Amino acid sequence: MPTYVYAITRADHPLRLDGVSGVGDPPADLRTVTARDLTAVVSEAPPGLRAKRRDVMAHQNVVERLMGDGATLPMRFGLLGPDDDQVAAVLEQEQSGYRERLADLEGHVEFHVKASRDEDDLLREIMERNDDIRRLNERTRDDPSAHQERMALGEMVSHAVTARRQSEADELVAVLEGAAARTARGEAATSVFLTASFLVRDEEAAAFTRLVREEAERRGKTCHLTLTGPLPPYSFV
Repeated sequence: MPTYVYAITRADHPLRLDGVSGVGDPPADLRTVTARDLTAVVSEAPPGLRAKRRDVMAHQNVVERLMGDGATLPMRFGLLGPDDDQVAAVLEQEQSGYRERLADLEGHVEFHVKASRDEDDLLREIMERNDDIRRLNERTRDDPSAHQERMALGEMVSHAVTARRQSEADELVAVLEGAAARTARGEAATSVFLTASFLVRDEEAAAFTRLVREEAERRGKTCHLTLTGPLPPYSFV
């Protein structure tokens, strides 16, 4: 049966896992696989495993318990190895890289920030600040024959919206990354102009949270910031 991998720690980690169970129904018993300086926390992999809330929470609970006692490399939900021997072989092969990454993550947590902007407010801002767009909009508004001009206006507005979203994302990251050890930006969506993760030292977590709240207040009601964390540092593994 395949081996389900929750996380990797140093071999001297306390591994206090009393009262914590693994994925599956019934929940799998946790065990460890060790190779020299590294230990993987694993269990049997249940057949037909899917990302149900119960199993995702079981995975998260194992990782969070480990993180409470020392540096931990959290694996993403659903990571499987062929068997314990193969997991041990990977630990042996990747000793140097895993030890280095554990040192980087020691004493850090992850925060996830999403930022979105009210579309109507953004368009009003573009109309107010861009003279060319405003003049073309006024010229084509009451002219039913101005098809080409309307197409040109649409392209100009689209480019301006993209540029403004990128600018706002860069500005926000510049403010927040000064309070973080590392930053990882994700793909922005249509209404979300920034998705980013920040690796923050444990003792700076409260200050980082305050900084995000202050930035949200400064930007006003038309810009919405969502802060999630502290979390296991999945984005930096």
